[in-house]
Amino acid sequence: MEEFSQLIDLVDILRGENGCPWDKEQTRETLKPMLVEEAFEVIEAMDNPAELREELGDLLFQVIFHARIAKENGEFDIRDVLGGILQKMVRRHPHIFGDKKFSTSSEVLKSWEEIKRREKAHAQKPEKKSILEGIPKSLPALYQALQLTTKAARVGFDWPDVESIAAKMHEELDELQKAAQERNPEEVSEEIGDIFFVAVNLARRCGVDPETALGKSNRKFHERFQRMEASFVREGVAMEEATAEELETRWQAAKREPGDGRRRRDPP
Repeated sequence: MEEFSQLIDLVDILRGENGCPWDKEQTRETLKPMLVEEAFEVIEAMDNPAELREELGDLLFQVIFHARIAKENGEFDIRDVLGGILQKMVRRHPHIFGDKKFSTSSEVLKSWEEIKRREKAHAQKPEKKSILEGIPKSLPALYQALQLTTKAARVGFDWPDVESIAAKMHEELDELQKAAQERNPEEVSEEIGDIFFVAVNLARRCGVDPETALGKSNRKFHERFQRMEASFVREGVAMEEATAEELETRWQAAKREPGDGRRRRDPP
């Protein structure tokens, strides 16, 4: 597209001899935190199409910027990036662009992993010792758990259904309660970690992104808590002096206010 070419030209100008001093100073290292930030801003904007459009543009700019740096180093350019991903996606979808026949997503994912293994063998890259290799260590823990279990599920290591994962959650909660009663801090920490891990698996099996889901709950809590605070301010009452019962009453009232965006069931 013309706009894509214009964006490439713009980055070339920014990095050129008479370009922007700041843009010319940037390196792969200085851009790392910006790339991570832009990726998360895309995730945060997914419920707002206008914001998502803008954030996708910012992320695309980062991709083109990195490709420009690679071009300056004589490594590759944006056309190599586009050509590489085009060939890879065609190669990894033999059921669309070839003669393979798959009827389920699980079959597609197993084929995907097999094609990846063949690609690495052809490129004479060291074969992975584990299917779990390659998950970035810098990923937030929730996404690490999601990637770990997604990859394991591709080779059949998974709970059979949502109900079995829910049963595991109850088991972990019982173990946490026991550890707490025994006042064992290390076990409490471990059991809480297990609960988060199982919760991520519940999200995965339900087709829900755990980071996005938690973000929505965080925002919902934030809005309700502030409405509760405002109710105390309106009455000139110190929130810190309220009883637990009064706090609960006002919390429930905040949940009932118009525009709360509640679903069928609410968190505590």
